[in-house]
This record gives sequence, C-alpha cells and structure tokens, in this order.
Amino acid sequence: MTIDLGAFPRDFLWGTATAAYQIEGAAAEDGRSPSIWDTYSHTPGKVAGGDHGDVACDHYHRWEEDIELMRRLGTNAYRLSVAWPRVVPGGTGEVNAKGLDFYDRLIDALLAAGITPSVTLYHWDLPQVLQDRGGWPERDTALAFASYAGVVAERLGDRVKMWTTLNEPLCSAWIGHLEGLMAPGLTDLTAAVRASYHLLLGHGLAVRAVRAAVPDAKVGIVNNLAWVEPATDRPEDVAAARRMDGHSNRWWLDPVHGRGFPEDMREVYGVELPERAGDLAAMAEPLDWLGLNYYFPSVVEDDPTGPAPRARAVRRPGLPRTGMDWEVDAHGIERLLLRLTEDYGARRLYITENGSAYPDVVGPDGTVDDPERTAYLEEHLAACASAVRKGVPLAGYFAWSLLDNFEWAYGYEKRFGLVHVDYATQRRTIKGSGHRYAELIRAHREPTV
Repeated sequence: MTIDLGAFPRDFLWGTATAAYQIEGAAAEDGRSPSIWDTYSHTPGKVAGGDHGDVACDHYHRWEEDIELMRRLGTNAYRLSVAWPRVVPGGTGEVNAKGLDFYDRLIDALLAAGITPSVTLYHWDLPQVLQDRGGWPERDTALAFASYAGVVAERLGDRVKMWTTLNEPLCSAWIGHLEGLMAPGLTDLTAAVRASYHLLLGHGLAVRAVRAAVPDAKVGIVNNLAWVEPATDRPEDVAAARRMDGHSNRWWLDPVHGRGFPEDMREVYGVELPERAGDLAAMAEPLDWLGLNYYFPSVVEDDPTGPAPRARAVRRPGLPRTGMDWEVDAHGIERLLLRLTEDYGARRLYITENGSAYPDVVGPDGTVDDPERTAYLEEHLAACASAVRKGVPLAGYFAWSLLDNFEWAYGYEKRFGLVHVDYATQRRTIKGSGHRYAELIRAHREPTV
C-alpha cells in the first residue's frame, strides 16, 4: 500500500524495540538476581508451555549479532530496557559492576553502528527481593526505583539522552496485581490500585533522578493506551466505555499531566490512595516526550457484575485478527495520537511499540514470508503519517519487535519479531516484514529511491 513517507520529519527515528527479560537470557550469570518474572514463569501453570526467560534469545551473548541485524534493517534507533536485577541485584544498595558493564558495551556498540539508544529503566522485571518486601504496593519500591534510575543514568548518561522511566505501568498494576495474568500474579484490587499509585510516584522520582545525573536528558513515559468505543449506543455501554477509558487511559495520563487521579475512577475502584504531600507534584514532573504503545482497539459493553472497571470486551465479526486474536484496526493509532496532541498538549510523541504476532514458518528455501505482518506494519505506518499531516508531533516509530522472543504469559508460542528466531539453534532470519521495513526506511531516507 502507499504510505505518505514524506509526512515524517527528516530526522525521524526508525527503530525496533525489545525488553531485557524477553531477550537477554543469562538469568543467573554475572551477578544477576531473580526478578518477579523468573519467579512467575517458573511457577507451574503460569506461562504457556512451561516456558521461561532463562535463555530466551541469548541476547546477553549474541548482542553483537543483533546489532548487525539492526544495521541490516537500516534502523537508526533501538529501544532497549535495562534489567534492574542485573544492575542492583538486591533491589537497593550494592551495584553490580558486571551488570552495568554489559550495558556499557551495548551502548558503545550501538553508537558505533550509528544507532541511537533509547533506554527504558523498567520493563516489568522487578527484583524478587523487593517483591518479597511488598513490591509496588509499597512506597519503598518507588524510592528504590528512583535510586536505581540514578545509578543507571549516572553510568550511561554521557552517551544516552533518551530515557523512559516505565513501560506500560498499566500492565504492571492491572494485569499483574488485579487480573493475575502477569507477574507477580495477584488478584487484589487494593494492591493493584496502590501499585498504580507507587508506579507513577516512582516515575516522577525517577525523572528527577535522571535529570540530576544527566541535565540534558530527554525523559518520557511509555503507556499502552486503548482507543475505546462502546459496543452500542445504549447508555449503559456508553458509561462502560467511559469507565474503560478511565481504567486504560486517563488513570495513567492525568496524573503525569498535573490533573491528579480521575475522580470518577476513584469512585469505581473505591480504594483509598496512599497520598502524601508532594506526591502529585512529583508525578507531574514535566516530560520531554510521551510514548504510545498500540496494538488493537477496545470495544466494550457494560458488565455490571464484573470486576473493575465493569466493562467487557466485545468481538466485532468480520474484522481481521492477529495470531493473538487481537482485532486489527489502524485507525485507533491515529485517533490516540490526535488525542494526546489535542487533549494533553503533547509536544513530542513516539510510537514506542507497534506490531503483530502470526504463526510464522521458515520456508524450504530458509526464508520467512509473513504478508499479514507486513500489511499490519504498512497500515499502521500509513495511519501515523496521516496523523502527522493533521499536526501530530510524531518524532519516531519503534516496531515491536526486533526479534521473536519470550512473550510473557504466552511463552515462545507467539512471534512478533521482524526477525525470526529458531530457539533451538538461536539462528536469526530476517522476515519479509523486516525487509519491507528496511525498504520503507530507505525510501524515507532517500526520497529519490
């Protein structure tokens, strides 16, 4: 399909994204301590196929090969996460030199390859020792996170300027503490709400810690937001959509924009927030950019007897769906970009994750043809270009993901990568979608091609 590549600025970041626990492996090497995902994935019945991240894509040992893959794709940016338990194994206190050394080497090699590193400080791998002390429902975890953020920024900040505090705090709080489908696997509304509060507090304190170490840092937060629509025009469904919007979007956006927590959602949850003087100001530390992770829209109906937010997803017939059984609708990404610009005054935006899973097969000739993922990529980039033409300050796009990897509770069954990974041999193969992404990057960079 035709994509208006000319809509994107000349200095647009074309990137890929990964997360430490999903690709690194080396779970017990060089001083790394267990994270909550080590514990969760090794708990029988929690992850499909009994999979875990002990080896994953073995990126800890194969990072040079993976940077070469980025170079072949033509990307000029890479979004990675630092593993907290690799850097500060005790959660607080002593710093593990070998852990920081790994990220030092990685950052240097990325820069040598002409690839801008974008570092995420927390992509869900809380040190288990901090979970044992109460985890994110406790204020001390927010304080520990700020301390850890300062350690990493002090070490890498002479070369890394683009920083993310938290990736998708919604997943950490709601899916991990309310739905029980991610680590730490709790189903406790009070714990979930308290976790949400301390995640955002930790974000604000980490912003301050990063800027103290790196005065010229560009700091943001990454949210997975949902374009929410009611399934019908019934008042009950419209109200349910409003609650879902509060649960998925406003609860995470309003505090960091100085609006506090939405009053309507406080009533829905009915949980007293652990507020202290100065907390809301910390959460609202000014941001340099916002990151949007988008995969699918959310169409809901009223679910009066269900858990908060009492809204249930509805399956719309006749629409394409990914291998995750997620509806494909690229209009949602454009609408969310416009909302962040118009309603929240975003001055700089990045698509920090966008991608799709399909059951890829390596062909007899050794290639991986994935036309559905290629179509998904093209449709969503076209929607991004349309948003830019309407005034959205979009500065970059990071495809999820560089590699097939450990996909959390889905294990290794679901493949999102632009690069196929044979987990038995660790052989990497650029898929058709990866080659198409490279073509688009080249066409944007060299308009006469």
